[in-house]
Amino acid sequence: MKILAISDLHANWPALEAVMAAEAFDRLLVAGDLVSYGPHPRRVVDFVRRHATVAVRGNHDHALVHAVDCRCAPSSKPLAEATRALHRTLLRPEDLDFLGVLPLTAAFAASGHSFFCVHASPLDHLYRYTLMPDSPEDDLRHEIGPVHEDYVLLGHTHFPMSRRVGGQFVVNPGSVGQPRDGDPRASYALIDDGMVTLKRTAYDVQRTVADLRALPLPRDITHRLAAILTHGRG
Repeated sequence: MKILAISDLHANWPALEAVMAAEAFDRLLVAGDLVSYGPHPRRVVDFVRRHATVAVRGNHDHALVHAVDCRCAPSSKPLAEATRALHRTLLRPEDLDFLGVLPLTAAFAASGHSFFCVHASPLDHLYRYTLMPDSPEDDLRHEIGPVHEDYVLLGHTHFPMSRRVGGQFVVNPGSVGQPRDGDPRASYALIDDGMVTLKRTAYDVQRTVADLRALPLPRDITHRLAAILTHGRG
């Protein structure tokens, strides 16, 4: 049983397309943030709606549907607000309905293992940025304390990690659509018979950048987004 775990797609269809082409899988898990920042919200949402085995809501999905603050980093807020406003005009009613009913958490079992999926943290489903690759083990243990499943899958930070904490694994596949760890390639995780592998795949970044520049967005917004996509840093 091969499980493909992805997160933080951020409306970047070429990146998502490259990941789908790179891996064969049996189940697809999506840990939220389908929208904001990228130029292809409709294609990304439609793909997840049709193909995800399990998907949960991210803070940007929640902000778009409910017209609330996404509570992202201050430096990213202008980028999020500008693209989110545009995405509301690009998405169809059925896309908005789908985002609005995405659960905040999901749990399931496969191949003798149990899985818990959330966007940010079991302690704060949408906004907490404290589960990082270099977090002390005691902090991770505290964060996942309410969860008893074998694998805790999450996203939000855009930093990939796979950490064993006691008898559990904490897995963040990183960001498909907007990596921010210095590597601009799309990031994801493959769980194959219980073995977690963090993986990257290159995609046509300039195609995404060109599509961003074709949208009615302020030039400074597209310039900053293009720099993040090109360099993998925010």
